[in-house]
Amino acid sequence: MIAHLDIDAFFAAVEMHRRPELRGRPLVVGGDPHGRGVVATANYAAREFGIRSAMSAAEALRRCPEVVFVRPDIAHYREWSARVWDLVRGMSTAVEVLGLDEGYLELPDEDAGAAADAIRVAVGREVRLSCSLGVATCKVVAKVASDHDKPGGVTVVAPGDEAAFLAPMHVRALPGVGPRTEQRLAAAGITRIGELAALDDEGLRAVAGGRNGEDLRRRARGIDPRRVESVPAERISISSERTFARDVRDGVQLEAIACELAEQVAGVLQRRERAARTVTIKLRYADFSTVTRGWTVRAATDDAAAIRQTACALLRRALAERAGPLRLMGVGVSGLSSERQLTLF
Repeated sequence: MIAHLDIDAFFAAVEMHRRPELRGRPLVVGGDPHGRGVVATANYAAREFGIRSAMSAAEALRRCPEVVFVRPDIAHYREWSARVWDLVRGMSTAVEVLGLDEGYLELPDEDAGAAADAIRVAVGREVRLSCSLGVATCKVVAKVASDHDKPGGVTVVAPGDEAAFLAPMHVRALPGVGPRTEQRLAAAGITRIGELAALDDEGLRAVAGGRNGEDLRRRARGIDPRRVESVPAERISISSERTFARDVRDGVQLEAIACELAEQVAGVLQRRERAARTVTIKLRYADFSTVTRGWTVRAATDDAAAIRQTACALLRRALAERAGPLRLMGVGVSGLSSERQLTLF
């Protein structure tokens, strides 16, 4: 059996340990509510006001003027996350960590529910964090099940009950269904996972053709062949972004910001002993339209000057194609390799 473990309101939970006086108060970990920040995590007191992750911080403040905002401290959260996963690895035969606050576990087929509950209790006792677990025969059902009884619950879907468990849920509960897919399905009168599962081939092609549609239908039927991978996949990209408090138009200022972001990315590469072959710059304009430009070379590098120069060149090229004030800029690298060279881009 497979379990999906999700640490409940992780960032906010850690902050309440660091600042006990915040317990019981609506709390948001995220950006500036008077600027363009967004909500990274909201505790359950804040969620009672309809505040959710990815919502603008300004909207969160509008919904709850008493909410407390805390800026994220990722390094601190990593320390708490490591404690959780070190504990869980000692209680499971295989652990696949997806991020700081979630991952998949392999559990014995016999008494998998009891094993999941033992993990939940241990995390609460040893690390003082609440977590929720979903247990099923496959990843997609376990993932959905972990959201079924939050916070601090364990939901077990028995073998053979996967499709019936998923059927009454809204299609957005199914991993892989985003806003655009939801709109296409709704236009066809499909709002529940069971309705998606029941589509024949012709109906499937009409609403979600191609391989993606077939994958969605299989998942809607509770079919997912993926197994728990004990060794996490190599990170395929590294990036750093900045959202501006006010739109920025000045080219000199934008180049200076691009250089700072490139330095940050290069620092991560060097600490991870990785090199990259592709540099990408991301620009979001005042009207929220987004463009990206990239450059790839044959020899990978972690050289900060090379990444900085390439990012600035890409910025100048993008602004020559379309001038205008920016609300966000990002610099990223991909095509990662363990072979580090100093060849310039």
